Amino acid sequence: MKRLSVQSRYMLGMVVDATGSGMYLPLSLLYFHHVTGMPLTRVGAIMTTAALLGLVGNPLTGVLIDRYGARAVVVGGYVLRAAGFATYPLVESAVPMFVVVAVVAFGDVSFSPSIQSFIAEIVRGTARDRLLAAQRSLRNAGLGAGGLIAGGALALGADVAFQAIVIGAAAAYLAAAALIRSIPQSRAAGTAAPVRAKRGYRLVAGNRPFLVLTLLNVPTAFGYMVLSVSLPVYITQELNTSDSLVGVLYATNTVGIALLQIPITRLLTRYRRTRVAALGGAVFCAAFLSFAALGAVSARTPVLVGVFAATLLFTLGELMHGATASALVASTAPEATRGRHLAVYQLSWAIPTALAPAALTALLTFSPTGMWLLLAVGVAGSALTLIRLEPALPVQAVRPEAAEPGDPAVPREQAQEKTPKPGLTGPRSPQP
Repeated sequence: MKRLSVQSRYMLGMVVDATGSGMYLPLSLLYFHHVTGMPLTRVGAIMTTAALLGLVGNPLTGVLIDRYGARAVVVGGYVLRAAGFATYPLVESAVPMFVVVAVVAFGDVSFSPSIQSFIAEIVRGTARDRLLAAQRSLRNAGLGAGGLIAGGALALGADVAFQAIVIGAAAAYLAAAALIRSIPQSRAAGTAAPVRAKRGYRLVAGNRPFLVLTLLNVPTAFGYMVLSVSLPVYITQELNTSDSLVGVLYATNTVGIALLQIPITRLLTRYRRTRVAALGGAVFCAAFLSFAALGAVSARTPVLVGVFAATLLFTLGELMHGATASALVASTAPEATRGRHLAVYQLSWAIPTALAPAALTALLTFSPTGMWLLLAVGVAGSALTLIRLEPALPVQAVRPEAAEPGDPAVPREQAQEKTPKPGLTGPRSPQP
């Protein structure tokens, strides 16, 4: 294993992790329904409650990252989830189910801020964008592979298949933990001294540009959820298309991310991250407007063409926004309190993810067109505000090649101007 490079070990860990997750995610509800006999509605309620409880661990995750390093929290989260999955076969009723699902939920909550912090520790500059792109690409492939493995196991029709899947997922998390654990801790000694817990989150609260960046992600996070929440209902009930089209559209998005994320991100690293992320938001806006317009079309062929075109637009927006926005946020967070900052930012994903099923379904029931227009306005507003926020963000976060790797995170209006390069909207104008 030591012969593999740091990035190779990291990516192998992400593939193993995603394969294990892909094995279980498609049958998470069905598993407990099968082994306990509880109704699906009750299983779903228990899982949702446990997931919301898991959010309580979010502030603790930030403190642990800043005190013990991101690698320790990533590995700990994997071990916690592995322990939870290993006890799934012992669950026979509601209370034990809630306990083990809550354990896994705490591990899930720790993943995003800790893995983003870990990436920020092992790579810098545009290499961070490229590694995030590779992660998104390979994780999509791993999720698909895991789903195929689960499908093959369940095709056998035996109870042991369900148990084999959850034990296999536990083993995958342990293997991913071992791979990440083998990567040397790269935080330089003395560069990021631990911050006292009582003071750490006050520093986050005082970082207004970062808080604005966090709030701007909320409408976009709701936008990301439409593919799994709103779109299946909209195209089958409002546009009267076949149920099978849902799977085709989801596969189109997943395969598109897996195949194109790396080359597109490599192409876009020459531009300012704020502009790329904002342009991704604009493409999301165009996709939502396209879906809204399809409500006025009655002919079947134009509807099918339009649905695929809008889904491709959505996928392009995700390709432009996903890895770039993650790199922007990780680079904006100060090193000493990066864990706390990213834990706060994670709430801008976790809360919309929890609320999206109820909120988007209610909007879709009230007015399908109105839902798409509201989403379009939300992501467009976020994109425009992100451009206005750009001068307040650290120079190396906006344009990673404009500062040396060791430069402190200083706002762009306070940083000495480096050699300008063309941006997505033309040459960079002088700062006031």
